Amino acid sequence: MHASADLPGWRRAAELTGRRVECGTLDQLIGAVRAGESRALLVHGEPGVGKTALLEYLAVQARGCRVVRAAGVESEMELAFAGLHQLCAPVLDRLEHLPVPQREALRTAFGMSEGPAPDRFLIGLAVLGLLSEVAEQQPLMCLVDDQQWLDRASAQVLAFVARRLGAESIGLVFGARVVSGDLAGVPELVVGGLREVDARALLDAGLTGPIDPRVRDQIVFEARGNPLALLELPRGLAPAELAGGFGLPGVAPLSDGMEEKFLRRVGALPEQTRRLLLIAAADPSGDPVLVWRAAGRLGIGADAATPAADAGLAEFGTRLLFRHPLARSAAYRSASAQDRQDAHRALAEATDQQLEPDRRAWHRAQAAPGPDEDVAAELERSAGRARARGGLAAAAAFLKQAATLTLDPAKRADRALAAAQAQIQAGAFDVAGDLLAMAESGPLSDFQQANVDVMRAQLAFITSRGGDAPTLLLKAARRLETIDADLSRATYLDALVAAIFAGPLAGPGGDVLEVARAAGAAPPPQHVPRAPDLLLDGTAAGLHVGYAAGVPILRRALTEFGAGMSAEEELRRMYLACITAMRLWDDDRWETLSVRYVQLARETGALSELPLALIARAYMLLFAGDLTAAASVTDELQAVMEATGSGLAPYGALGLAALRGDEAGASALIDATLKDVTRRGEGTGITFAEWANAALNNGLGHYDKAMAAGLHATAYDKDPASLRWSLVELIEAAARCGMTETAAGAYGRLTETASASGTNWALGAQARSHALLSEGEAAERLYREAIARFGKTRMRVDLARAHLLYGEWLRRERRRTAAREQLRTAHGMLEAMGVEAFAERAARELRAAGGTPHKRAVPSRDEELTAQEAQIARMARDGLSNPEIGTRLFISARTVQYHLRKVFTKLGITSRSQLDRVLPSGSGA
Repeated sequence: MHASADLPGWRRAAELTGRRVECGTLDQLIGAVRAGESRALLVHGEPGVGKTALLEYLAVQARGCRVVRAAGVESEMELAFAGLHQLCAPVLDRLEHLPVPQREALRTAFGMSEGPAPDRFLIGLAVLGLLSEVAEQQPLMCLVDDQQWLDRASAQVLAFVARRLGAESIGLVFGARVVSGDLAGVPELVVGGLREVDARALLDAGLTGPIDPRVRDQIVFEARGNPLALLELPRGLAPAELAGGFGLPGVAPLSDGMEEKFLRRVGALPEQTRRLLLIAAADPSGDPVLVWRAAGRLGIGADAATPAADAGLAEFGTRLLFRHPLARSAAYRSASAQDRQDAHRALAEATDQQLEPDRRAWHRAQAAPGPDEDVAAELERSAGRARARGGLAAAAAFLKQAATLTLDPAKRADRALAAAQAQIQAGAFDVAGDLLAMAESGPLSDFQQANVDVMRAQLAFITSRGGDAPTLLLKAARRLETIDADLSRATYLDALVAAIFAGPLAGPGGDVLEVARAAGAAPPPQHVPRAPDLLLDGTAAGLHVGYAAGVPILRRALTEFGAGMSAEEELRRMYLACITAMRLWDDDRWETLSVRYVQLARETGALSELPLALIARAYMLLFAGDLTAAASVTDELQAVMEATGSGLAPYGALGLAALRGDEAGASALIDATLKDVTRRGEGTGITFAEWANAALNNGLGHYDKAMAAGLHATAYDKDPASLRWSLVELIEAAARCGMTETAAGAYGRLTETASASGTNWALGAQARSHALLSEGEAAERLYREAIARFGKTRMRVDLARAHLLYGEWLRRERRRTAAREQLRTAHGMLEAMGVEAFAERAARELRAAGGTPHKRAVPSRDEELTAQEAQIARMARDGLSNPEIGTRLFISARTVQYHLRKVFTKLGITSRSQLDRVLPSGSGA
């Protein structure tokens, strides 16, 4: 029940006495929403301070706006999406206007249809789209009271929506006691106590007789400006106590004292009334039919409601409403354990099993006096339904309760493990750890212990992207060998990925070579080897036997990848498939797989997987020289990481800044990344950051810095395939510094992978690097070979750099005419791609050779756009619709249209069809 909603209008107005500043803020919010803007606001303060009154003020003052409401209820926190459904139920008639993936995600979450569990961020995007659709017709005000008691799934989704609002004419206002982590960063309105003069006015407005000045002073002092306290403290005092100056007994601080006062008032009611209030408090639906049906089972008659209404604690009408959440809490807390169990049992019996199976299961669980397998099994079924709707936190709560009611140790462990897995997926890592400890408190089978090891490894990998994860996964994989060979192999494959990620920062026993040796001895598959089996065998062989040993197996794995695999399995292994294509120097496979990876993540709504997919795609575009498209993908990646809270390093921005030659931006990103990944144990981030450092400085001509970075990047030599790009940069830098031994040593390591790979990309890199160490005809032949080989690949940056190095060599050989030709080609390519530092290096060399670089074109008007406007403009140019752009950027279609109008004005055009001629072209993501 909303606080004060049962009070007469004059008293609600009295509560707002002294709230001029707060009301002014709310008036501004209403004005902004009416003007087509969107605003989110968190109104917070202690219980009874008037948060709900302010939300009521909003509802009344928001004339011309449609108002939808929801309120969290403490006892409903385990029912997935209950609060979100409250808010959205009145506007579900607009559901059909959403894109199909979003529509189906929301329908599944609300139990309106069956389907795979939707990603919670996709549900958030669907809610944003739904509210935006409603706001197209009329400005929309969404009021969410008692946010601290929303179910976890609803709280996460609404916090997501609050952060993604743009130009939708939506107001989203939360009332809460405290600022939760979910809403950190949302604009706040802190509601404190009333000023003394306003407190006295409110107290006087609520009195029905005279009051002694000393009593008034003490009430005002003890209430500390809290409106509810000012109205409640005089209740129950005799007229003589108020008027005769006998004073008040001392009271505790407000939060405790007010609840105690409600407890005393509940305790003074007749027994049947107390039991009726207990039933109403135990089920927060507010459905009087359900409450009276349950009350009838306990022999409670209709006359029991009157004393509760007379005491101002609750109203029994078309909805059952408590005066304040503290009144509900007092009605429940004041009851004995036996009475609570009786109330829940009656509610379970009165709840329709077909319509509300999960609510019924929860009541049955609260009614159980001890272990009860029948109830536990019903909770387990409820958990399955919650999981299918994407309510992972609710599934975990049902399973945890089921485990508590389970007597059989093996079943209890299974349910606790299932609850832990749901909590990991929901991002509640501390709770997951507690559930794993619960599972381990009893005897576990080898299979169960292996599951514990896997989940502890998942926790380590998710929270640190390395560290202890390889060791824990290896331990689980070994334990599973005699239990389930296929699951053991899958776990070995996970251990390999974790070890590659951890690199030099892996914990003891998780070194990539140790993991590879163990994985190489994994039990054979129980079926004809499929792509995941080949990835395991090839990756393990390539690491512990030698790079060349893994090449044929891994090529076959990539050829067969996707065949006979579900979308879920394909998505799970796509990251490894993409990095395998990179490690094999296979640019064609990398192109195909990176496109598929992004497509699959988007189509399935796997937004937690999308950051890795976008990183793989961004780097393919970077090396292909399409920096415009890479920038668009990187912007999208940033939007996804902000929306989903991904902890990945900024790999996309890092590579883009390095190739652009943005010294200040790249250096800041490199320093921040090195600190972050070292702290988290994400060793692969060190290699990426130092590669970016080396590439940046090679472009700038700072070869000593590039060599130092290259040496750092290649210091960890146990995974040669991961060093391919860094070795190329190190060879160039060392050669330019005259450190021929360093360059030759790096070239020997590069040859190990390039020769075995044999692709044009690999052999081009090998030839170009060899040329730097050669002289005369041999050098010229190698430069020409590098250019020819790169010309057969997608790797346009490598091709341009080969022209640059060849031109520099020709100039030193005093063949100025030939040098100018190569340098002009290099400069034109690099300039067109936006690889600016290398382009400037080519320009300097060209001038030194007697040539004149073409002047850079006048900056296009698209440079006037903000980053988000440019990103939206590029996507619109590439043919994406407003809803498609909104889906990618986690904003509404209406916000996309708002930004496009600004883009058109800045670029001097009137339609999307004209974007092609005012924006540089680039391939899509």
